[in-house]
Amino acid sequence: MCRQSLHHQARLRDRFVGWVGAVSLIAGLFISGVCTGTTLASAAPTRECATSGLVVWLNTVGNGAAGSSYYDLNFTNLSAHACTLTGYPGVSGVSLTNRQVGSSAARDNTIASSVITLTSALSAKGLLSAAMQNTATVILQITDVGNYPATLCRQISAAGLRVYPPGQTTSKVVAFPFAACAKGGPRYLHVEAIQKDVLLN
Repeated sequence: MCRQSLHHQARLRDRFVGWVGAVSLIAGLFISGVCTGTTLASAAPTRECATSGLVVWLNTVGNGAAGSSYYDLNFTNLSAHACTLTGYPGVSGVSLTNRQVGSSAARDNTIASSVITLTSALSAKGLLSAAMQNTATVILQITDVGNYPATLCRQISAAGLRVYPPGQTTSKVVAFPFAACAKGGPRYLHVEAIQKDVLLN
């Protein structure tokens, strides 16, 4: 943007070559201010990713270990601008009527939280680029609820997951049937902090 402003300044000097020196100086100061202002504007912080601009989806090919299954819960930015995600999403199981099933997910602090920047959908070229640059991932652990006593859990089938992206108050529901606890108390879901480039590792 500064390069464009400097080019515009040169054009103004050519157009008003016959003006007196004082007028030329004022014009130069004005254009210099435009260039500086453009630089400051371009340095504005990237906004948080809004739920409306994200596709939330689950890689249903999980890995099992020690009585749990682990899945990649993904957030792909399809908005027209870059945005950031930081920390943990809110996740809970839901029924067919979208009512919460049992307790919401606990946070696993194994991985430190950091600011993840996702490029805009307009800048991505091809599926591979979108996956690498526009997608952040959370590791979701779903515990085998058969490990809990029936009196504490009361096992039922959940129809999917309600997901609140980090820092957002609106959610999206991801269809995915799995065994859940109807009773509150047991934390059968756990999420790690959001990460970048886990999807294709």
